[in-house]
Amino acid sequence: MEKEDTQKVQDELSKKTKLVAMLAPSFVAELYFPEIIIQLKHLGFDKIVELTFGAKMVNREYHKQLEKSKDLIISSVCPGIVSVIKEKFPRYSKNLARIDSPMIATAKICKKIYPKHKTVFISPCNFKKLEAKSSKFVDFCITYSELKQILKQKGIENLAIDKKQEHKTFFDKFSNEYTRIYPLAGGLSKTAHLKGVLKKEETKVIDGIAKVEKFLNNPDKKIKFLDANFCAGGCIGGPCFSKNISLAKKKRRILEYLKRAQHEDIPPGKEGLVSEAKGLNFTF
Repeated sequence: MEKEDTQKVQDELSKKTKLVAMLAPSFVAELYFPEIIIQLKHLGFDKIVELTFGAKMVNREYHKQLEKSKDLIISSVCPGIVSVIKEKFPRYSKNLARIDSPMIATAKICKKIYPKHKTVFISPCNFKKLEAKSSKFVDFCITYSELKQILKQKGIENLAIDKKQEHKTFFDKFSNEYTRIYPLAGGLSKTAHLKGVLKKEETKVIDGIAKVEKFLNNPDKKIKFLDANFCAGGCIGGPCFSKNISLAKKKRRILEYLKRAQHEDIPPGKEGLVSEAKGLNFTF
């Protein structure tokens, strides 16, 4: 029987394999920042990045495609939405954006910048595991709950930061401020700079698969862009969060994280630069 990625990741850590942890920006709704940086380093991860820069590069592709398209485009950043459309609404398959998700985009960038590392995506969602398995750029995918289990096994789930470690609490690469709201419903359309590309009434944000299916069964013809999420609330509504954290609290944590980012000085070399993605293609 094939090992689950949780065990594979632990095996790779034991072998001192160079691993880069890719944190989905929804992580702050479940894990503590910046403590998680120290905890992941303590586990043995060599590099830790967030997906926000990958999201920025994805946004640029949506902007370009929406600028020239006259037909409905459905966002493909949520693998749950992609799966449902392909299985239940195949007539809309042609409308799915042929653009990478932030996970795949970030993994491509990591493979370029860190060619000797294996990539580990840390996810709020089991659908992402299916997406990761179909990609040659993501080596492993574990959920927040699985990561917490590993931290607990190692006895470092409550590892705190002392003053000597404060300088180590930045991501190694790819920090980007405004796309930190990507995990919220409508995060893509809010950050893709679509003003002047689409009229307000031409964009529709729907979160929750029942509401998405209702729209697809009776679409509004004037909609040119459907920004859809399988889970209510967006990625923060994913099944791999603790059950005792309300959706409102998770949203508040994301907004606090964004606010914090707007006031922090990212050290040189740790921000995401478009030049670092030069030569990469984020469409398929």
